[in-house]
Amino acid sequence: MAEENAPRRTAVVMAGTRGLGQASAAELLRGGLRVTVCGRDAERLEEAVSELGAVAGPEAVAGVRADVSSAEEVEGLVDGAVQRYGRLDVLVVNAGGPPPGDFADVSMDDWDAAYALTLRSAVTAIRSAVPAMREGGFGRIVVIGSSSVRHPIGGLVLSNVFRPALTGLVKSLSTDLAPDGITVNMVSPGRIDTGRVRTLDERKAQRQGTTAEEVRRGAEAAIPAGRYGRPEELGAMVGFLAEERAGYVTGQSLLVDGGLVPSLP
Repeated sequence: MAEENAPRRTAVVMAGTRGLGQASAAELLRGGLRVTVCGRDAERLEEAVSELGAVAGPEAVAGVRADVSSAEEVEGLVDGAVQRYGRLDVLVVNAGGPPPGDFADVSMDDWDAAYALTLRSAVTAIRSAVPAMREGGFGRIVVIGSSSVRHPIGGLVLSNVFRPALTGLVKSLSTDLAPDGITVNMVSPGRIDTGRVRTLDERKAQRQGTTAEEVRRGAEAAIPAGRYGRPEELGAMVGFLAEERAGYVTGQSLLVDGGLVPSLP
């Protein structure tokens, strides 16, 4: 929560027009931040900005059309936010999941695209954001990952490779940036009720000759919490990590999965 009479903090949320990105942006707005979101689809971007504006007022939200797999557009997104507000305090690194498929299914072009979308986008955004955070003496970088960082997921080889790479980035940067007052953490969702998860359920149902509803019931039965998560539940974790009071939490990879993944930290 922003302190009363303190300068209003700002955030950039990549791919913030749907699902987990939009839920994270909404949580930051409720915490008093001014938020810039990006998306590829101009129509959806306009809709999301309107929806987010209803949370905290239209003046608190800016929308930028950008494809996070483009390094130039990511740099423009972050640099534009710094110029717009004169500061940058929070960066939420997010991207749509890479396409599903097993090793035999994906092409070398798929590997290159997944690298650009999942890993290079994170590196580019963080490189662009850190100078402004250092200047302000405060920074919160939160990377939205996947439970595949702890346990590979069948049929998602690209995610299984590039999401864990982000954990290495988070851990390395946490030690490099801690002296500057900048924390770096990852929040990794399990089965959250988003469009991507519903699409994956439908794909699995087609392969198995069943229905998406039956696939979901089976998946929920394997989750100790007994249900899919809600996007706002992940957004709440992002919001906490973005706050002043989370300043002693860094270099962590936190699962938000209802107890799904049984691995030790």
